[in-house]
Amino acid sequence: MSEIIYETLEKDSKVELPENLIFGRTFSNHIFEVDYDQALGGWNSPKIKKTNNVSMSPAAMVLHYGQAIFEGLKAFKREDGTIAMFRPDKNIERMNNSAKRLCMPEIDNELFMKALKELVALDKGWVPTKEGYSLYIRPVMYAHDPFLGVRPGENYKFIIMLSPVGPYYPEGFKPVPIMVTDKYVRAAAKGVGACKCAGNYASSLLAQADAKKEGYTQVLWLDAIEQKYIEEVGTMNIFIHLKDEVVTPRLTGSILPGVTRISVIQILKDWGYNIVERDISIDEVAEAYDKGELLEIFGTGTAAVISSLSKLKYNDKIIQFSDNEAGELGKKLYTEITDIQYGRKEDRHGWMVRV
Repeated sequence: MSEIIYETLEKDSKVELPENLIFGRTFSNHIFEVDYDQALGGWNSPKIKKTNNVSMSPAAMVLHYGQAIFEGLKAFKREDGTIAMFRPDKNIERMNNSAKRLCMPEIDNELFMKALKELVALDKGWVPTKEGYSLYIRPVMYAHDPFLGVRPGENYKFIIMLSPVGPYYPEGFKPVPIMVTDKYVRAAAKGVGACKCAGNYASSLLAQADAKKEGYTQVLWLDAIEQKYIEEVGTMNIFIHLKDEVVTPRLTGSILPGVTRISVIQILKDWGYNIVERDISIDEVAEAYDKGELLEIFGTGTAAVISSLSKLKYNDKIIQFSDNEAGELGKKLYTEITDIQYGRKEDRHGWMVRV
């Protein structure tokens, strides 16, 4: 494994974080960077350096052919004063799976983990200490060959950047309204829906904009073939709490395998819930609501952890929950996961990795 070079580092100083951190607007002093050059045999000269802008040719392949993938994970200041990341091994695994699907080079797992630990340790002053706050970690990789032609790139840049963040929903853990869309699809089976690639997010923006015009926070995506089965909600995985089971859509290749998703599944199993991964149609959800057998719906993801639904609009039908109070199971899961992350509860599954 290559040693990480430290260059042009800023002197240590007390970090004064903004009082109200807006998600994704503030960045720490340093980044990790490593370049891939096929002609030189792969990845070379990994370094941690001062955060600055990157330069690239206007012919850089990422700008024309979209070879760009990323990840998102968090580090937390825990009650015992230590700093730990939540399940980084799963983010490393998923990023390398994304890389394989987009014909991009994989990152050595040990180097990836070492870079995460050393970068967060160096910029530990940027880890917020307030309740609900954390250090968001964004690894990103893109092709930067100056070449116009459709083929996999031969040169890539891999960067890890850090961003101290406040709660995803500054107003507190409140339920949000969601609109079902059958006008657009997020992804199709055998495509890149299971990858965390930039294009997936660009293609979701118009549907999200349409939902916001109607007063809804996000969209609920249906499958691309039949426009019938539930897939994801916004950029999150979805869970439907029915009378006798908790259902989350099975991974069909068009759904992102979320790290929070697998954590929630494990916790629900620990608690004795009947958690089932299967196809579930929007019509089944509507029928369960009419029968009084739909208890709640919530999304899961790194940014918000748990996001409960206040209502769901499906054509002319409104599935209504509370506008003010998140669902009981969603709140319980949010507390459980954040208690593990901040060290208030035993980490029985070894999810937290200390820096």
